[in-house]
Order: sequence, then structure tokens, then C-alpha cells
Amino acid sequence: MVDLPRLVVAAPSSGSGKTTVATGLMAALAARGLAVSPHKVGPDYIDPGYHALATGRPGRNLDPWLTSPDLVVPLLRHGAAGADVAVVEGVMGLFDGAAKAGQDAVSGGDYASTAHVAALIEAPVVLVVDASAAAGRSVAALVHGFRTFGGVRLGGVILNRLGSDGHEAMCRAAIEELGLPVLGALRRHDAVAKPSRHLGLVPAAERHADALATVERLGELVAASCDLDALLELARSAPPLTAPAWTPETGEPVPGRPRVAVAGGPAFTFGYAENEELLTAAGAEVVRFDPLRDTALPEGTRGLVIGGGFPEVYAAELSANEPLRKAVAAFDGAVYAECAGLLYLARELDGAPMCGVLDDVTATMAPRLTLGYRAAVAVADSVVARAGERVHGHEFHRTVTEPGHGTTPAWQWSTDGPEGFVRGRLLASYLHLHWAGAPHFARRLVEAAR
Repeated sequence: MVDLPRLVVAAPSSGSGKTTVATGLMAALAARGLAVSPHKVGPDYIDPGYHALATGRPGRNLDPWLTSPDLVVPLLRHGAAGADVAVVEGVMGLFDGAAKAGQDAVSGGDYASTAHVAALIEAPVVLVVDASAAAGRSVAALVHGFRTFGGVRLGGVILNRLGSDGHEAMCRAAIEELGLPVLGALRRHDAVAKPSRHLGLVPAAERHADALATVERLGELVAASCDLDALLELARSAPPLTAPAWTPETGEPVPGRPRVAVAGGPAFTFGYAENEELLTAAGAEVVRFDPLRDTALPEGTRGLVIGGGFPEVYAAELSANEPLRKAVAAFDGAVYAECAGLLYLARELDGAPMCGVLDDVTATMAPRLTLGYRAAVAVADSVVARAGERVHGHEFHRTVTEPGHGTTPAWQWSTDGPEGFVRGRLLASYLHLHWAGAPHFARRLVEAAR
């Protein structure tokens, strides 16, 4: 058993301010000298980037759909090793699970919701309530409903976007009649608003200096507006965890330490920390490269991992780096690409020349966002999967691809047709995967690179 103080920051709905509060709380506790372990419910890549800036530790995801319910506590323990407290930011509304997000192959209940994860890790929940358009009694009625709906232990409330001292006093009094403490009260603070665009917040890695300043201001705001001692006391009330910590070790490493280069930089910011840890444990020498700036692949590269991000924002710059595009096109090792990586390997993106590895595939921006969990089946053998294997992943993009003829697809997850591309030792698709749910994928990629 291990004692890990922990709490979950949730909200009645998206847009209530839970990212502001969670990130600010992480930064405020870290400013006190505590080692804070940051976590995010769900598949999101962007919020964990801000969490990492706030804490100095990798932001990690807790997602029962992508990995499995049995791995949620082990992954929490792995990420929180050596930490004084873990802060978990929720996703959407407290009880909004996979079945409420338009996903296929999931039905009923609050599976993969914030409430589900809070129950799995036995953590108290702090509810962030946007009080900007309600008076005290209505706010209390909302809180009462979430408290009695079931499945979680609601430990307190943080009021957000209050308009005045009187507004705060009304809301506090009404909520405290329920026997719940108000652990914080924030006013409207546009000065700390985080910039967003078509897929949500702008990733912290794209605006590092500005993002650091924003996170620092959020920490100051939460420290001044919330009872940090009471929040820590609530976190310490969580019971000991009994499940063992997850480990990326899955057997003897592949010999030879083949070098696997992972794309990074502002255009490729999406990735799960555990994926790289699994590659290293499988025997790879993992190195980074930036397709915006590096003109060659790292010397000795035998495998490429090109994850998600925003290549559409940087299409001109990626296209202008012709030396690297040619190096990628000539690369004969193992390649695994997700979403943004798929676009980078295409012939062109919105008319801008890309690497042309998939020389008959073009990509363009689309009018609507494609978002959701996917239960996928591998159509063909690839560098990570074998035909017929089932995986859980997610999509998150606002582009479409037009493939040419004779392409072997990678995955099938609906009646709409297959998706992605497999060519030799290359797999490229829109499907994002968390390899903790399929750790043998990392080993297969390292073996293919060797």
C-alpha cells in the first residue's frame, strides 16, 4: 500500500474553468515547494502541456478507454512516484463518459468519465462551478444535484467567475447550507485567459515563454483565491492505494539499441510520456528532432515516430524545410505516424508540398472537427499491429485525406470504410494510441527498427 494525497478537479460542464483552477492549483502547490504530480482524465494532449509547466513533471493521462480500468491506478502511481500530492484535472462534465461523446462501441453509464476515474482512484472531487449567470440558491441547487447523483465523493466547491463580494457571499452561504465547504472563490480574470484555436487551447510548447507566464499568473490567482491548506487536507483524506505501480518493462530489451527518432517541436506536440518510456524499455535509443528546424534526421536513425500536433498551422515552414523532407522521403527504416505525422508524410497539405512518402495522398483542412474514441481492428500486419488485432484509440483532427489507388489500409472502426495506410515498414493513420494499453506495440516497432 502507498499513501498518495490526491484530488480530482471537476466541473458540471466544459467551459466552467476547471483547466484554469487545476493548472493554477498545481502551480500554487509547486510554488510552496511540494512535488506535484499532474494528471488529466481522458485522451487530451494539450492540458497536460500546461500541467507540465506548472509542476516540472510530465503531464500524464488517466483514461480507462485507451488503456483499461485496471491500469488507471497503476499509471497514477507510476506518474506520481516521489510526489507529495497528485492533482487530476477532469474532462467535460463530471459524469460525461464515452457514451455521451458520440463514440462508437461504447454504451451506457459514465464509462471513462471524470466520475469513473475518481471512483477508480478513490479520490475526493472538488467541483468548479461557473457562477457568472446564477445567484446563490440556484448555484446550491446545481451543487446539490451533482453531490447526490452518486458515484463520487464531493469534498468541496470552488466558485468561479464571481461578479462581486455580494455575489460571492450569497453563493457561499447557500452552498455551506448543504454542509459542503467552499474551498475557493475566483472573480472574472480575463488577463489570465489562455489562447485557443480550432482544436482547443494553443499547446504550451508553441508559446513557451508566454505559457510559463500564464501558468505563473494562474498559480498566483489560485493561491490568493483558494484555501490551499484545506485543499491539501482534503487530498490527504484519500485512502491508501493498493495496486502496484505500472512499469514500462515488458521483458528483455531488443539487442543493439536501435535509434528511434521522435518528432517534436511546435508542430508535433502530441504524445503520451509512457509511449517513449516503453520504447526505451524495449531497447530503443530514443532521440528527438524538430521538423521545423532540423535539416537532417539524427545520425543512425532506424525508426521514426511522428505523432500528433498542428502541421496545418506550420505547413509553410514544414514545406520550406526541403532538406528534411527529402531525408524523410528517402528513409528506409520503420515508421509509425499518427494524425499530424500522417499529414507530414503525405504528398501535400493544403497545397504545400510535404514529404511525399505517401506520394498519392493529399490532405486538406475540413469544415468540421472529427473527435471521438474508436474501437479499431487492424486490417493488415504493420510495424506495430497484426491483422485482426483490436485496439482502443481516439481521433482528434480537422483535416481530411484523399488517398490514391492500391493503398493497404491500417484500421477499420466503422461501416464508413477503412482508415490509414500500411506500406512496407510504414504505418500512418489518424488513430492516436496510448501504448500502455498495448505495450507490445512498442517492442514490435523497436524490432522493426532493428
